[in-house]
This record gives sequence, structure tokens and C-alpha cells, in this order.
Amino acid sequence: MHDLEKLITQATADFAAATELARLEEVKAAYLGKDGSLTALLKGLGKLPAEERKTAGAAINVAKTRVETALAERREALRAAQLEAQLAAEALDVTLPGRGQGRGTLHPVTRTLDRIEQLFRSIGFAVADGPEIETDWHNFTALNTPEKHPARSMHDTFYLLDAAGQVREDILLRTHTSPVQIRSMLAHVEQHKHLDVMPELRVICPGRVYRVDSDATHSPMFHQVEGLWVGANVSFADLKGVVADFLRRFFESDDLKVRFRPSFFPFTEPSAEIDVAFMSGPMEGRWLEIAGCGMVHPNVLRFGGVDPEKYTGFAFGMGPDRLTMLRYGINDLRLFYDGDLRFLSQFQ
Repeated sequence: MHDLEKLITQATADFAAATELARLEEVKAAYLGKDGSLTALLKGLGKLPAEERKTAGAAINVAKTRVETALAERREALRAAQLEAQLAAEALDVTLPGRGQGRGTLHPVTRTLDRIEQLFRSIGFAVADGPEIETDWHNFTALNTPEKHPARSMHDTFYLLDAAGQVREDILLRTHTSPVQIRSMLAHVEQHKHLDVMPELRVICPGRVYRVDSDATHSPMFHQVEGLWVGANVSFADLKGVVADFLRRFFESDDLKVRFRPSFFPFTEPSAEIDVAFMSGPMEGRWLEIAGCGMVHPNVLRFGGVDPEKYTGFAFGMGPDRLTMLRYGINDLRLFYDGDLRFLSQFQ
């Protein structure tokens, strides 16, 4: 009996020394396992005389019960400590302000398009829209683009397929928003055909366009805004005044320099490239090409149903994506279309 008391005391002490459940199970095996101390005593009962066996068996069973009770208590204590530690590690500070829900915002290019529309509406321009899947006639022919012009090639243009999977060269994804100018002229002339003098037509044509091109400053899908003013005695001076005023207001810079360089476009004559130079900031003194423009070619006026002997007009085209890059200091066009919230959240 004395040895059993020592065994119980030792087992209780060993259980108490175990600080993890895994270690406690190892200690348990030393006493209650297949080769444990108490198990060995129970196996040895058969060697005792019959008159001692009953008393010794009862004493060993009492000792086993006390050891199992001590084991259960220690196991429960370790589990409680483990749970308490887990709860402490995962505790929530209810005094902190709530995270709230993420707030969306307009895409930076959408912001630019809205700003462009607002500025042109303020000087009497309407906003016109048209289909993104266009006919070759509206996209090229009516804009005085020659039959063999490079822009018509598969390298620059997305042509659509017919039901048999063959390329249709008369249906394409528009390469610019200029077809909307043709549609606007045709609709304007039809609306006012009963009048001797046609009212002025002033529209801008914003929207998505498509070309086979992709790098840091080009995308297969991008945006364009084209403007058109047709009326009696519309001149290149009017063009310069409208565009220069718009650019200074868009960039909020009265000292912005604007220059017009002679160029060539099949749909305008004369034509010019428009450059700007900032007088301060990281682009100070550096000329940047920003748009193209010119007086609407007489052939284009005729295709639009306008008599070039009575009316003149000017047109211009610029890329809102490029304007956005300049306004916000972004150096890679592809960031606009990656959908990365880390980038887009900066414009909230």
C-alpha cells in the first residue's frame, strides 16, 4: 500500500509537470499504458497467493482510479488553458471603430470623359453617340480614306467574321469615333432639310474604339473624343480658339502653351497636330502631342450631306486615356484596364 501511495503521488506530480496535451499523453502511457506501472501491477496479480489476490487487486484498482482522476483533471486544465489562450489571441476590441463597407468610385478615365463633356457642353457642344460595330463606309470611305490606306489593313483594324468564319471587310470594330460625325451630319441635314439655312452643328463624340496595338502607351481598346463644328464661315481661327481654351481649362493652367503643327489627315484639309507645353511641374517646357485637328475636307462634308460651297467646319480628335495619364501623372496605360483595386482606390 505504501508503494501504491508513492506511485499515485509521483503520477500526480508528473501529470502536473506536463504543460501540453501531447506531453500529458506520453506521461499517461508510463502509468496506464500497455507497459505502464499500474498495468504491470494488475498483470502481476496472478502470481500472488489466492488469499492476497483479492485485497491487492482492490487496492490497485483504487490507485488506478485515483491516477485516472488526476489525469482527467490535468487534461481538462490544459484544455481550458489552451482555449483561454486562443480566445485571448483572437479577441476583438469592441471599442475600435467598425471597418465599414468598401466604397466604390468612378474610374479615372470615366472622370476624364465626364470632365471633357462638361467643358464642351458649357460652350454649346452636344454629346453624340454611335455604334461600336461599324460599316467600312462610315469608318473609312465617308471619311475620305483611300481604298488602299494602311489603316484599313488587318494590322490596325479588327474585322468581324461572317457565319462561315470568313473575314468580312465591310464590318469592323470602329477605329475612331469619327463615324459618329458622319452620322451626326446626316441626321442634322435630314432634320433641317426644310430650312434655307442649316443651323450650326456642334457635337463631341466620346466613346470606345479598337485597334490592333498593345504596349505601355497603347491598348487594343481605348477611348477617343472627337469634336465637330459645321456652319457658315467656321474657320481655323475658331478651331484654335475652341481647342486652346478647352486644354487650358481641362489642365487648369492659364499659362499652358498650345501650338499647331502642320500635318496630314485624309478627312481634314488643312490639318494640324496639337502640342502642349506645361510651364511648371515635372513636364515643364516639354512639348507633348495631345490631339489632331483640321478643317473638314469637302469630300467628308459631301458624304455627310453638307454642301461644302455653303458651309465649312472643323474637326479634332484626342485620347481621354492620354489626357488622364497627363492629368494624374500615370506612366502606364495598362493600369487603367488591369482592374487592380490598389490602383483604382487612389481615385476615391
